[in-house]
Amino acid sequence: MANIITGIRILLSVALLFCPAFSPTFYALYIAAGFSDIIDGAVARKTGTVSEFGSRLDTIADIVFVAVCLIKLLPVMHIPGWLYIWIATIAMIKVTNIAVGFFRQKEFISVHSIMNKVTGGMLFLLPLTMATIDLRYSSAVVCVVATAAAIQEGYLVKQSVMN
Repeated sequence: MANIITGIRILLSVALLFCPAFSPTFYALYIAAGFSDIIDGAVARKTGTVSEFGSRLDTIADIVFVAVCLIKLLPVMHIPGWLYIWIATIAMIKVTNIAVGFFRQKEFISVHSIMNKVTGGMLFLLPLTMATIDLRYSSAVVCVVATAAAIQEGYLVKQSVMN
């Protein structure tokens, strides 16, 4: 059941490509995809069906959802230059974390910390708040949390590599 929910997230994400950004249909599909991301893992744990395949499918669904959202939202958002630099810095920290984990342990280390989950939740809420909160302010708050999460992730990866 959990993998079906995850598969539905992939379908909802693809459907977003065919909706105008910030339209009622876009928001409905966006929220449904976000809700499916919340419940698929809970369903897998509750039903005892947690699996490596399900974990990988969830990661693929997350990547598809994020890619589609970037394709749909970046062209219609007015993002200040400093924000691109901050996002690139966070991305470099995260890529470094992945590389360190991989080169030291010969496998990809995935950190599912509370800070990473909070960051993901805040990123999900960001498009839903754009009509009421100026992007410069809301994105700065998200970037502060994302930066802290990336730094914490690096620390956790280093600890797991050293153990």
